[in-house]
Amino acid sequence: MSESNQSPLMGYHELLGMRVVEWSEGVAVVELVADERHLNRSGIVHGGVLTSMLDSALSLAGLYCELPGRVRRGMTLSLTTTFVGPAGPGLLRATGRVRGGGRKVYMASGEVVDASGELLAMAEGAFRRRGGSESPEGIAE
Repeated sequence: MSESNQSPLMGYHELLGMRVVEWSEGVAVVELVADERHLNRSGIVHGGVLTSMLDSALSLAGLYCELPGRVRRGMTLSLTTTFVGPAGPGLLRATGRVRGGGRKVYMASGEVVDASGELLAMAEGAFRRRGGSESPEGIAE
């Protein structure tokens, strides 16, 4: 991850245990170590956890700002998630990549894999950069 003073994840993300392990222009990677707190009644990771990871990775992919003391903020406009396989406890990794768009609205796609690289879920979405965040220079934090 490039050096930045920006805290990419907070609050809800920290509650789930997510952390950003890679972040650069157009790409973000979020990891989470799933344990019993993340499981549903069937003993697999709840789909909401995977969707939250994807939402964060895809959104952050379009919000990178390398300037210290500056940030870019955004919001999800739409997110479609497809679950491919069951996720068990252990390391989960979501990667998001910007695929297109303009200054304000951008599209991103990505996937979640487990520690062995098995595909668990994929998503695509549309995101909007908030006022002042359209520029790569971002806004004062």
